[in-house]
Amino acid sequence: MQRRILAVEGNAQRLDGGSMFGNAPKALWRRWVEPDAENRIPLATRALLVQEEDRAILFETGIGVFFEPKLRQRFGVTPDRHVLLENLARHGLDDGDINVVVLSHLHFDHAGGLLAPWQEGEPPRLLFPNATFVVGRSHLERAERPHARERASFIDGLPALLRRTGRLELVDGSESETLGGTYRLHRSDGHTLGMLCTEIATDRGPVLFVSDLAPGRAWTHLPITMGYDRNPELVIDEKSALFTDLVERGARLFFTHDPEVGLARLARDDSGRFFAEAV
Repeated sequence: MQRRILAVEGNAQRLDGGSMFGNAPKALWRRWVEPDAENRIPLATRALLVQEEDRAILFETGIGVFFEPKLRQRFGVTPDRHVLLENLARHGLDDGDINVVVLSHLHFDHAGGLLAPWQEGEPPRLLFPNATFVVGRSHLERAERPHARERASFIDGLPALLRRTGRLELVDGSESETLGGTYRLHRSDGHTLGMLCTEIATDRGPVLFVSDLAPGRAWTHLPITMGYDRNPELVIDEKSALFTDLVERGARLFFTHDPEVGLARLARDDSGRFFAEAV
């Protein structure tokens, strides 16, 4: 099967560096990234576009600009335009041309781009009118009834908007009927319940859309987790098991949040430590 894979940048954001690196001390993580005066670090919100012969598949939609201006400023979202839509247009596509949107999870920095830009007095409006939306069943249920610790990460009303489309596939296992057998879904519960990391078969070996299991290159090191993770110990165990398998198969990882690198080859040094090599 002919399959073209492209990184599509969405809006940038800035989040607190301490929250992004969990219990890692600042003296360590600032070797990898320099925080601003408010201790925030720059992060991409990058989507993956897969173009097949007869369809276009988008993995996530970035943060978009659904936030009101005050919240956009709080989370350092720039610019004030829907960058993902602009970059899709550079590939000759608009949101109506996307056939499938795969959502690893529904946190606002991964699913906010599903919504049209904020307008005062206007209700949220869902984009991608012709797409089937693929999401884990247990995760959608989590988003509908979030725990207090995670509630602020979700977008009010988004699960209901997705359900009302009639174009929602809820996944329970490792395969999606919409995607087909050349895509393998790995469930992860460490960051949030029921997150999906999708393995994509290519002629150069597998590509894993790793999402927030490893937001960028620094997080491929097993002990590095986020303060946002619901179960950091489980994140470490999930990375260890999945990366051990993937590195033996010459896999590459696609990062949503790394500010510099979208795609990197997973590797392991002589001491057994995982790392990512830019390709």
